[in-house]
Amino acid sequence: MPVSVSEHELSEIRGLIESRSGILFDDSRERFFSTRVREHVAARRLGYGADLIRLITNSNAEYDSLLERLLTQETSFFRYPAVFEALEKKVLPDLHMRKFWEVPRSLRIWSAGCASGEEPYGIAMTVADTLEFAEAWNIHILATDVSREALDHAGRGVYTDREMEPVPPRQREAYFSRSGQQFAVRSRLREMVTFAPMNLAQVVYMGKFDCIFCMNVLIYFSRERQAQLLQRFYEYLEPGGYLFLGHAESVSRAEVKFESQVYRDSLIYQKPAAMRKNAFAQEKA
Repeated sequence: MPVSVSEHELSEIRGLIESRSGILFDDSRERFFSTRVREHVAARRLGYGADLIRLITNSNAEYDSLLERLLTQETSFFRYPAVFEALEKKVLPDLHMRKFWEVPRSLRIWSAGCASGEEPYGIAMTVADTLEFAEAWNIHILATDVSREALDHAGRGVYTDREMEPVPPRQREAYFSRSGQQFAVRSRLREMVTFAPMNLAQVVYMGKFDCIFCMNVLIYFSRERQAQLLQRFYEYLEPGGYLFLGHAESVSRAEVKFESQVYRDSLIYQKPAAMRKNAFAQEKA
């Protein structure tokens, strides 16, 4: 069946996605967007863009199905080695020093846009290997994504030989069990991570975090929404907490003032810790 999707229909679909999920397919993604939409119309055995608009307007499942096709879930274990080195050598030692005497000792990390789970499991492995007496800490890694299909993959925690290539042999042995040509996440690691669907365009308060990873996610949002998200990240971080963004992203559009630090070729943003000191001084007064 020939497919017909007009520019007006593409524009309407683009606007619907931005209003519901905050995701903006701008001019730089025009060819990608129109191609994927037409592929989806054909796959659903529809003739016109108007038919797709009716489907995604009346069915959340159909809307999610379209979004799955449009969102590129490109990820891998330790995709940016310098980021994980910064987490291991800079961020975790600092958090360990500051939180060591807390009772109970707790660590909360958010992986926003976790895709199929490689990022949060990579974070969990790094935390488990780096924190002294990690088993004595309450470690909670919240991993969220708008894609339910990606979350299903992440929740299963099963990866192929090829997907496991970036994971060092020692960590494969410690944190995965092998079954044929696949590796399954062991319960020790799985228990550290909680997966949940989340649309970043919607405001949901989840408490405070010591560290937030939002790698290559802001690029899908408008400048205004990027600024709003950065404001929320700032509010969600504990004083002295850390934010990791993708290499093409920055906090420059945010009104809040992060302190930036360079570790190798990785740029880390930190919420000023002065607030913690001021609050402690007031308690003492």
